[in-house]
Formats: sequence, structure tokens, C-alpha cells
Amino acid sequence: MTPMPARIIHLTIDRPWRDVYTFAAQPENMPRWAAGLASGLSREGEDWIGDGGSIGKIRVRFAPENDFGVMDHTVTLQTGISVENALRVVPNGDGAEIMFTLLRQAGTDDQAFETDAEAILKDLSTLKAILEKS
Repeated sequence: MTPMPARIIHLTIDRPWRDVYTFAAQPENMPRWAAGLASGLSREGEDWIGDGGSIGKIRVRFAPENDFGVMDHTVTLQTGISVENALRVVPNGDGAEIMFTLLRQAGTDDQAFETDAEAILKDLSTLKAILEKS
């Protein structure tokens, strides 16, 4: 498979990286900051099931809890297509850097790619606002 074009979307959060990871890695917290999961997730075995809005029901499998800030997850659509999402939190001084690697999927036009990038930045900004308030 040919490598896909990629964009790393990141923000600095003024909280210790472990605090950011502990909050953000909990699937139960994701509806608070990830708009695409606003309807919530329910556990089904090792997976989490949610309503992806216009894309329908989704199945999400998260990386196991770890000491490295890795929150990678695979989203499987109703069509059976699976999308690997790389999401990481790393130390940045006394704070944290949260990074999402957006891979441009086959058939995604320029506008859709930009829309996806904007949505991810908005989600990360919401996460930042929540964590910097508490």
C-alpha cells in the first residue's frame, strides 16, 4: 500500500502529560471532547460502540492503557472499512503536547481532508479547555 498523505495536528496543554493521558484515554470521557462521539460510547467486549452521526454506527478499539501516552485507536465503520488513528500525548516541559496524525484516506478530496483536520483541531481545543479549567 502506498503511504497516505499525512498531517499532524497538535496542541500544547498546560497540564502534566500524565493528567492529560489519564483523562483523554478514558472512552467514557471522549464524548465530552470528541464531537464525533458526542452521543457516547458503550462497551462491547474489548470494543466500544458509538453513533458516528452521518457515517452510522462505529466500532472503536483502543490501545491498552500504557506508560507512553499512546491512545491509538481503530475505528471500524458499518461498511467494514477500518481506519487506524494515531493519537499521542507527550511531555512538553511541565505540560503536554497532544498529537493526532490525520492520514488522508483514499478517495478523500481536498475539502474533506481540510474539514477533517478542522474537526480534529476543534476536538483537541475542547480537550485543552476542559483540562486547563480543572
